[in-house]
Amino acid sequence: MIKTSSKRGHIALMVGHCAGMVDLVALPVWVGTLISRYGLDPQQAGMLATLFLAGAVVASLLLAPKFQRLNGRLVATLGFGVAAAAFFGVSMVSDFGSMAALHGLAGFAAGSALSVTHGTIARSERPHRLFAIVGTALGVFGIIFMGSTPPLVAAAGGPMLFVVFAGVMAVGALAALLAFPVADPVPAGHDSAAAAKPLSAAVWFGVVGIGCMALVQAMTFSFLERVGSDRGFGLAAITGVLIALGVVSMIPAPLAAMLEKRLPARSVMMAGAAVQAMLVAVIMNSPAFAPYAMAASVFAAVMIFTHTFAFGLIASLDLSGRALAATPAMVMIGAAIGPILGGTLVKASGYSSLSIAALVMACVAVFCFSRIPVAKAAPQQGVAA
Repeated sequence: MIKTSSKRGHIALMVGHCAGMVDLVALPVWVGTLISRYGLDPQQAGMLATLFLAGAVVASLLLAPKFQRLNGRLVATLGFGVAAAAFFGVSMVSDFGSMAALHGLAGFAAGSALSVTHGTIARSERPHRLFAIVGTALGVFGIIFMGSTPPLVAAAGGPMLFVVFAGVMAVGALAALLAFPVADPVPAGHDSAAAAKPLSAAVWFGVVGIGCMALVQAMTFSFLERVGSDRGFGLAAITGVLIALGVVSMIPAPLAAMLEKRLPARSVMMAGAAVQAMLVAVIMNSPAFAPYAMAASVFAAVMIFTHTFAFGLIASLDLSGRALAATPAMVMIGAAIGPILGGTLVKASGYSSLSIAALVMACVAVFCFSRIPVAKAAPQQGVAA
C-alpha cells in the first residue's frame, strides 16, 4: 500500500496535480492558439476553454461527496487516460462542434482524476505542506510548458498544442497507475455521522472567495498572451514573459510552506484577492511592455500562494472529506466562467473591461474571506478533505 507520506506517493500526486491543473499554466497559449491558429474569435476560444473547465466542475461535484468510497488509483488512472485520448482527438479535428464535445469530455475526465488527487492530498498528515509541494511541481511544469510549447505550436501548427496536452494527461495516467497513494484514515472522533453534517458557513465563504479569485485568474490569464500580441510586444518578448511567469511560479508554494505558521491564513487570502485585482489592472491597461511584463510575470504566483493558505485553512475547518475533494469544482467553477466571460467582455468593450470585472470580483472575495473565523491549530494527522 502506497501512503501519502511516501516519495512514490508524492510523485504521483505532483504529476496528477500538474496534469489536472494544466489550465492554470496553459490558458494563455490555449486561448491564443485557438484564436491565431484556428481562426476563432475571443468568445469562441473562451467557450472551448470554458467547456473543459465546466466538465471538470461537473465531475468534481459528482465525485467529491463519494470521495471516501472511491478507489483513487482507479479513478485517477482512467480519468487521465480518457483525457489523453480526448485531447488527441481534438488534434485530429477542426470543426467547432467536435472540438467542443472533446473539450468537455477531456474536462470531465481530468476533473475526475483531479478530485481524487486533491481529496487524497487533503487527507494527509499536513495538507498545507503537501499542497505546497505539488504547487512547486506545478511551477516547474509551468517553466517547461511555457518554454517549449509556444515554439512547438509556431513550428508545427495549432494541433500540436493538443498533442502536448494529450502527452501530459498520458503521463498523469501512468503515474497514477504505478504510484497513486491511499488517503490517510479519518481522524479519531470524526465518524461517518459527522461527515454527513452540512458544511459550515465559514467553509462556504472560503469556497466562494476562492471561486471568485479563480474567475479573475482564468478571465485574465486567457487573454494575457493576446493583449500583449495586440499591443505589438512581439512573440519573443511575450514568450519570455510566459517563461518568467513559470519561473516566478516556482517560488510561492515553497514560500507558503515556510510561512505556514507565521502568517494568518485569512489575512493572506484577503490580501491575495486585492493584489490580484491590481495586477489585472496593470496587465490590461498598460501600453508599455515593462509594466505589462512585471505584472504578468507574478500574476499566477499570487493565486498559487493564496490558494495554498486557503487549502490549509479549509482543511482545518472541515474534516468531513468533502470540501477539499471538491477543490476542482471550487477553483474551476470560477475558472470555467472566466474564459467565456473574458472573451465576451473583450469582444464588447476591449481589454480594459477585464480590470473592472476583476475589481468587482476582488471585492466579493475579500468580503467572503473576512467572514472566515481565525483558524485554530490544524490537526496533526489525518486531516480530511
